[in-house]
Amino acid sequence: MTTSLSRIRALPGVAGQRARDPRPDHGRALETEYRPRHPLDLARTVLYQRHGAGDPTMTTDGAVIWRASRTPEGVATLALRESPAGVVRGAAWGPGRHWALSQLPALCGDADDPSGFEAGIHPLIADAHHRNPGLRLSRTDLLFDALASAIFEQKVTGMQAFGAWRRIVTWFGERAPGPTPRPMFAPPTIDGWRRIPSWAWHRAGLEPPQARTVVAAAQHGDSIARAVDTAAGGEARERVLVSLPGIGPWTSAETRIRAYGDADAVSVGDYHLAHEVGFALTGARTDDDGMIALLEPWAGHRQRVIRLIGLSGVHEARRGPRLHPEDHRER
Repeated sequence: MTTSLSRIRALPGVAGQRARDPRPDHGRALETEYRPRHPLDLARTVLYQRHGAGDPTMTTDGAVIWRASRTPEGVATLALRESPAGVVRGAAWGPGRHWALSQLPALCGDADDPSGFEAGIHPLIADAHHRNPGLRLSRTDLLFDALASAIFEQKVTGMQAFGAWRRIVTWFGERAPGPTPRPMFAPPTIDGWRRIPSWAWHRAGLEPPQARTVVAAAQHGDSIARAVDTAAGGEARERVLVSLPGIGPWTSAETRIRAYGDADAVSVGDYHLAHEVGFALTGARTDDDGMIALLEPWAGHRQRVIRLIGLSGVHEARRGPRLHPEDHRER
């Protein structure tokens, strides 16, 4: 990976925006190039980190992926674009730009190790793997942001969770630097999460149990992040996370998938996942126990198999009416 101190060039949507947009500049952009050692589908790998189409921390503009994050060194905006030759060009703005560029390979799945994965155990997985050779498991190395977003998604529809995430991050996050194609925001600091008033959670549409869980986690956010970061592997990280009030196996798995690219994490307790896995692998629904049994031949790579099932195009037809979550803001 090479890094220079020149302003980014040739990325669409950059020229002329600062004159009409008062967002923070935070200095010159840094650039880098990442040359993957393996096939890479940049969009399917990196955009897994996005929380819905309106996510204020992540968007696309043509061929460019934009990401705002709160790094250990401060807020950063990262712009990524893949060349026809497969080289990923990155540019970053803000006080955390050095950290964001150093973490870019991991965001693009460079740390993902597929060795030992046997796609040929099942024909559907073999076919999906053959058609998606560039799928990698992305990691952000930002534990608390992954934990907070997973808590938002507990026991509600994606639409409800993504809407609440968008509002809270926009209201209490920090405006992202650089020439972003639309206003973007980095998530709050850990202390900022703790200080969000109760009325704001209510207005954002997040239910009280989830709001209380985020605030409780933020009370000890730095020590939680250190404990999980230093834990040796997925099972040890799971034990730390599920010891926290309001955090169960589903939230732990979703956190580890985003923060660490955990290739073996399984989101047990998901409303649809067991049904999808069972239908894809056997043609019939199953429950969580059945899903775990079906995925056992791929131990160590169960999340990889779940992602490939999602890309296979094989999905069970929905049988019932669409769930309409209760909006507690009307109370």
